[in-house]
Amino acid sequence: MTKINEYFEVGLKFHGHKCPAMPLGLRAALAAMEILNVKHSADKELTVISETGKGHAAGCFLDGIMVATGCTYGKSNIKKLYYNKMAFTLIDNQNGKSVRVSLKPDFFANALNSPFVKKRKEGIAPQDIETELVDPLIEKILNLSQSEFLDIEDVKQKNIKKTKGIFDVQPCFKCAELTFINKLRVDAGGNHLCIPCSGYAE
Repeated sequence: MTKINEYFEVGLKFHGHKCPAMPLGLRAALAAMEILNVKHSADKELTVISETGKGHAAGCFLDGIMVATGCTYGKSNIKKLYYNKMAFTLIDNQNGKSVRVSLKPDFFANALNSPFVKKRKEGIAPQDIETELVDPLIEKILNLSQSEFLDIEDVKQKNIKKTKGIFDVQPCFKCAELTFINKLRVDAGGNHLCIPCSGYAE
């Protein structure tokens, strides 16, 4: 329980407000890490493939996953599929083992009927919802048994394509900003251009 509380405090600072979805992501990610027997990713030891999206009622789930796993957009070891589902797959890049975790449908449906979500539907920002309403929800989530809210699939093997980091840069011919060479485009005159200056699609 101490470990979960420690992660929650970090998650709260990172996420910015109290809500039920962020600690759900924390708990779900910690469960996946325990199954794969992995630690917080210092570099690219882990990958998360998230099925969450944007604009839906529980996108905060992903922030909890990032805090627990150490998979971030800065390290490029997280991918978002925009399925708008409360689910993700955690991959151990060292051996290719992976596990998919999702919220139980009944649990999720009940959560969407909570007083917190009703306030959110009224347009009240999460940070403006009374702590006496939010805190009991968070306390409950932090103490739930995994079987009450998570569906955890069998561990599977995934083929991992390992790539090396790019360290070489070159100035864009037009704007002169240094650009990593794998994203430079070449125009008809042989000049190297960054994507915005080239007008090419990503």
